[in-house]
Amino acid sequence: MDYKSSGVDIESGNEFVERLKKKVPSIGGFNGMMRVPSGYEKPVLVSGADGVGTKINISCIARDYKTIGMDLVAMCVNDVITCGAKPLYFLDYISLAAINPVVDDIVDGIIMGCEIAGIELLGGETAEHGRFATNIDLAGFCTGIVEENEIIDGSLIRKGDKIIGVESSGLHSNGYSLINDMLWRHKIYYKDTPELLNTTHIYSPLVQDLLDEFPILGMSHITGGGIPGNLPRCIPDGLTAHVDYNSWPLPPIFSKIQLAGEITEEEMKKVFNLGIGYCLVVPEEVVTDIQLRIYGHDYKSWVIGEVV
Repeated sequence: MDYKSSGVDIESGNEFVERLKKKVPSIGGFNGMMRVPSGYEKPVLVSGADGVGTKINISCIARDYKTIGMDLVAMCVNDVITCGAKPLYFLDYISLAAINPVVDDIVDGIIMGCEIAGIELLGGETAEHGRFATNIDLAGFCTGIVEENEIIDGSLIRKGDKIIGVESSGLHSNGYSLINDMLWRHKIYYKDTPELLNTTHIYSPLVQDLLDEFPILGMSHITGGGIPGNLPRCIPDGLTAHVDYNSWPLPPIFSKIQLAGEITEEEMKKVFNLGIGYCLVVPEEVVTDIQLRIYGHDYKSWVIGEVV
């Protein structure tokens, strides 16, 4: 017996690494390195890890894997920036049965995501598990940096502050266990809903621009759990976020899902972002200026509620 007969092709893996080095020269050997940027008095490093969940199954159906590479970057970066941190670098973990062109497509998507986020891809791990791998799996890791006295933790939020919701591109990377169940039950079909594979917005360029100009008191990345499960995480004790779900138009994809699955409104709110991918809590007097700046980044936004 040898390793190749058990399903792991070392030569194929080495060839992939060489292709990757040409695409990303900054990738090192056993690790990746980056100097802490200058200009910080008390720098705090902020890290996050995430995946894309069962959205991978949609990529397999569509045979389009670049999108989930971009999703992977987005899910990690969008979490790290909620405290005001500037993302610095990214690492990935890819597990699958055998090295094949799918890996190249995923990594190409990761590279594209890193370019949008303005960060370095320092390295990662591609694990070839042979016949013992039942599926593709992905994980991402991002580190950012923020000045200690500039950390946004929601402590400055007060009654009357406004909540701005920034549009999502669709489902982003959440709720896909329900979507896959609906596909299996033939409640929906991918050919009729290709927007299921829309890539997750990467909000870091927008957020960095806003932080340079405006007082941002709290931020929330709307992922699994929807607005009810994520927005309260940036609101201090004693206060509550009141959200008006009629204050923005519901994207058609969510209506399709709700009708096809006969899903209640409350369940939809708990599972999906419903068109809002990122929330900002800001003083009322800067709302108009912030929304104009958001519009300048080609995003729509709405005042979706206030702090009470």
